[in-house]
Amino acid sequence: MYVMVTGGAGYIGSHTCKALHLAGFQPVVFDNLSTGHQWAVKWGPLIKGDLCEIELLRRTICEFQIRYVIHFAASAYVGESISHPRQYFRNNVVNSLNLLDAMVAEGAAGIVFSSSCATYGIPGQIPISEIHPQIPVSPYGESKLFVERALQWYGQAYGINWAILRYFNAAGADPEGELGEEHDPETHLIPLLLQAALGGTRSFQLYGNDYPTPDGTAIRDFVHVCDLAEAHVRALTNMIDGAGNLTLNLGTGKGYSIREVAQQVESVVGVPIPIQEAPKRAGDPPALVADTTRANAKGWTPRNSALENIIRTALQWRTQHGVRIAEI
Repeated sequence: MYVMVTGGAGYIGSHTCKALHLAGFQPVVFDNLSTGHQWAVKWGPLIKGDLCEIELLRRTICEFQIRYVIHFAASAYVGESISHPRQYFRNNVVNSLNLLDAMVAEGAAGIVFSSSCATYGIPGQIPISEIHPQIPVSPYGESKLFVERALQWYGQAYGINWAILRYFNAAGADPEGELGEEHDPETHLIPLLLQAALGGTRSFQLYGNDYPTPDGTAIRDFVHVCDLAEAHVRALTNMIDGAGNLTLNLGTGKGYSIREVAQQVESVVGVPIPIQEAPKRAGDPPALVADTTRANAKGWTPRNSALENIIRTALQWRTQHGVRIAEI
């Protein structure tokens, strides 16, 4: 069975394509390569295109007889979304509607949507369950929430099945070394800490040291990218088997402060990390930790998400492939 993966050349999308392949599916990557990488497309065809190209979307769905889509393609930086909201609403909202319209027109059956804990905004309680109020504090979070709501209405009106996966902080890399995290510019915590530890940058910028947390730094829930990939495949197979629509948090239920993560990276790498403190960034909540009760009940439990394992797989990727990939 062909499965279309929008944004399948990106970080989480490419890991999910590998997981799809191992589960017996044939991923068809639809990606404009604006942030994704052609080298990451290893398990099926690449259709180079943008979600604003409605006719190309329809042709792709028709040609490969696509019944199911996993939708990753989006702009995904909270801080950037505050400075450039037009880009985020165009890429994340308008283009997602283009995709849904193409699916309806070509008779596709269902979609697994890559959403985010950013839809919750500043949480009123920790851990955060799926029924927590969604009051985003960034255009990025608003854009994801809009698509969540659109999915529910498209499902009611047009029969599109959906699964909404709200994940927390994706991290780590493929343990077999085939895939990893490579952003330009890099904004994710663990790669930035590794860059500072390995001498790629002069220091690590720590944004905010006066949050209402035990050590003053923000707390986050880190989930291994391979566990996220498995969750997308599981959501897809459940949908194919006729399970109802669902919304799940994907995290571990355990939070680590930025200082704790820095200390763990120092322990794994074996060198101190120079840290430069900086003001808080707009849109960064003090703590984001998932309540994983519902996901666990659906049969998904993260198996690779111990913080040390996340760091070790990310380090392995960076040391084995970082220079080669930077040169491509």
